Amino acid sequence: MPHTRSSLKRVRQTAKKQQQNRSQKGVLKSQVKKVLAAVQAKDRAAAEKEFQAATKLIDRAGTKQLIHANVAARKKSALAKKINAIKA
Repeated sequence: MPHTRSSLKRVRQTAKKQQQNRSQKGVLKSQVKKVLAAVQAKDRAAAEKEFQAATKLIDRAGTKQLIHANVAARKKSALAKKINAIKA
């Protein structure tokens, strides 16, 4: 355990930020699952609607460095590819 006041504060800040990051990652994963569920059901309209919301979350996570920018791009690309595979 740290001894100095500044390092104790840093421990508190890190714990708080870690909790926020876990929460945001959970929301992101849930939204991606909604898109995949709509794709599985072959509901293109619902999938596109959920994809819009997922794209917003993925972009934000990428810019805030919650996930790597390349991972964000790869996730969006993979989801778009699955949606486009559904016959209109």
